[in-house]
Order: sequence, then structure tokens, then C-alpha cells
Amino acid sequence: MTYAEIKNALSLVQNPVERLEMVMDIGKTLLPVPENATCTEIMGCASLVKICQSDNHFYGVADSAMVRGIVAIILSMVDGKTQDEIKKIDLMREFNSLDLNFGAARLNGIQSMISFFHNL
Repeated sequence: MTYAEIKNALSLVQNPVERLEMVMDIGKTLLPVPENATCTEIMGCASLVKICQSDNHFYGVADSAMVRGIVAIILSMVDGKTQDEIKKIDLMREFNSLDLNFGAARLNGIQSMISFFHNL
């Protein structure tokens, strides 16, 4: 799914519980990591999260359904883009615009993932 498709789909659902269930469903769309990808474990996440890169394509691995959804959403914002293009995107503002209700621990992990992309 593209980021625009994800944002549109989430905007159609008002119930917060259903929105979080949708995030978990989005996580099921993560593609398998290719063998030639370089993976980095993201520190600062409560769950195990790895972001993997092969050229300008990004892949993710997480040990929780909710976190896989978060990873898939963030990856949809950056996949196929160059490092310079990614650095010009306010990823946190975009993520916050989805109006998902996460606790402090999840928000720290989201910030850690976003920092990874801004430090490519």
C-alpha cells in the first residue's frame, strides 16, 4: 500500500479501536526482506525492530503485530525515495497527521525509527 492509500483508509475509520486494528492489518503487507538487504536494529523501541535497505527500497521486521503496522506505515512514506528526498520529509508530522493514539513507549519507538531515516 502507498502512504496515500494508508492515510485515506485510516481517515475513513473514526473508531479508535478499529483504527488500531487497521494498523495491525497494514503490518501484514510488509514484504519479505531480500537476502541482499542491509538490516539495522532500531534501538529505543520496546519491540524488536529492524529496518532493512536494498537500494532505495526499505523493508521491516518487528516482533509485534502493532509494531509491524507502524513500520509498514513509516516505510510507505520513504520507500523508493533517495536519502535527500527522505530528509526533506517531516516524517513525524506526517505520522502524527494520522491521528493514531499510541502511548509514550510506542511514540519513543516511532521517533527512533524516524531518526534512523533522517540519519541515513
